[in-house]
Amino acid sequence: MAYSEDHIALAAEYALGTLDAAERAQVETMMTVDQAFAALVQAWEFRLGPLNQMVGLVEPRPELWDRIKAEIMRSGAKAAVISPSPAEADAEAPAVVTPQAAEAPAVVAEAPAAEALPPQAPNVDAAVEIARLDTPAEAPPVVPQRRASAAREVANDNANVVQLASKVRQLRTVANAMTAVAAVLLALLGVQLYRPDLLPPPLQPKPRIQTVEVKVPAAPQPAAQFVALLQKDAASPAFILTVDSGSKSYTVRRVGAAPEPGKSFELWIVSDKLQKPRSLGVIGGGDFTSRPVLSAYDADTVNRATYAVTVEPEGGSPTGQATGPIVFTGKLIETVPPGK
Repeated sequence: MAYSEDHIALAAEYALGTLDAAERAQVETMMTVDQAFAALVQAWEFRLGPLNQMVGLVEPRPELWDRIKAEIMRSGAKAAVISPSPAEADAEAPAVVTPQAAEAPAVVAEAPAAEALPPQAPNVDAAVEIARLDTPAEAPPVVPQRRASAAREVANDNANVVQLASKVRQLRTVANAMTAVAAVLLALLGVQLYRPDLLPPPLQPKPRIQTVEVKVPAAPQPAAQFVALLQKDAASPAFILTVDSGSKSYTVRRVGAAPEPGKSFELWIVSDKLQKPRSLGVIGGGDFTSRPVLSAYDADTVNRATYAVTVEPEGGSPTGQATGPIVFTGKLIETVPPGK
């Protein structure tokens, strides 16, 4: 049978005599039920026996023998006080009647009380001899089977305890090793994150190069620009109309037209796509007037329309339709082409 290291160590310590009382009792029980374990203990005793021959004899001190003798005398005195007197022993002992004693007359001798002998200690050798004679010679020793089974169960339990203790120690060792490895890995990770320069070059993290593609929005293409010269005839321009097709706004610059008192110039868009001329607002009294009002018309209508200026009451036409005469007109021409 193969034994674990704990069983072998237990047998060796038993052979050395370094176990306490409970452990020695456990080993002796296991030796009783397991002959192989008993042979293992005997082998350790044979191996370690020469160690006793290497130790020289030590003569005890003389006062040690005196102490041993005093202790023996003290123990004998205590046994004499506790042991029963011969009279009590005779009273408790059963009477043995023989035929000769039955026929002989009983003679009782009374000794005076003053001459009563003191109690003497019983003869131990005689008591042992009597007990040996009273015991039947042919009575075989009886060993209960229950005791043997109980000893076997105790040995099995002790073996299980030893195996469990060994497994616990092994698991504890593995757990400690794993904890140490985890602590080292955690420390290494922390150093890599916060102080990578402390690590040797092979353990330093490689620099990561991340390429970021930035899409630059395309520049807005310039919108087409249109200009119209609003005049009565070629010799007398009055306004310059500029239209931005991108923002759908127009700008009117006063060139030569002078406003009449109590009157206002109003700009109109005229197109065959429209049922009637529509107002684009009153031209202000300053040099420039701008309004983003062309978003309601498509690009073709704006580019092909005719722009007219009428004289209206101050503040513009009250009806939303041209009420005064048309004094200046013009059509748009493209000055700046759209971006490509």
